[in-house]
Amino acid sequence: MRAGLRARKKLATRQALSSAALRLAIERGLENVTIEDITAEADVALRTFRNYFASKYEAICAIGADRARRIGASLLDRPASEPLWQALTSAVLQHYEGTDKAYGPETMIALRLVLSSPAIRGEYLKINFEMQNALAAAIAERTGIDVEDDMYPQIVAGAVTVASQVALRRWYRADPPVPLRPMLELALHQLASACSQPAPALGVAADPDSRL
Repeated sequence: MRAGLRARKKLATRQALSSAALRLAIERGLENVTIEDITAEADVALRTFRNYFASKYEAICAIGADRARRIGASLLDRPASEPLWQALTSAVLQHYEGTDKAYGPETMIALRLVLSSPAIRGEYLKINFEMQNALAAAIAERTGIDVEDDMYPQIVAGAVTVASQVALRRWYRADPPVPLRPMLELALHQLASACSQPAPALGVAADPDSRL
């Protein structure tokens, strides 16, 4: 019980630091935020930040890895009788629910600048592996597949992670703003369709209605 409490406290601290880093970057601009600013915002000591992250960029991008773990936990909580893809889609959408409601037009512009930063993009490439591993572990557990012996969990996790990231990039770059959930649903639907339908002939545009 004590170990569980410690783990929850550590996770809460990590999430508080990540959230503070992103919030300050949106408010002030990424380059105008220091680690000292983040620790003050999260009300923790500077050494505590160093226990979790090496940089403010890592703190911001860790939000994605933490979300992947929560999606994995939700996947394991879905009914065992539910098909894997349906369970995955529900778990993903659950943890993005209401995200777009937290951002007004001005905030979206600031968010776009933060996430388009070369430093953030580079850090996100590094953390992408962690995100896929977290989701793959949950897929392996749900399906009873050994993630070390079979590529299936990693392949599915990688595809879902990339589809979600594409939808997120389209969402925060959209002008005028668009709702996030339909964008995510479409990305996951297109991924499922791509795996079950033949590719269109070269030089022939696919009918968008055929993918819905």
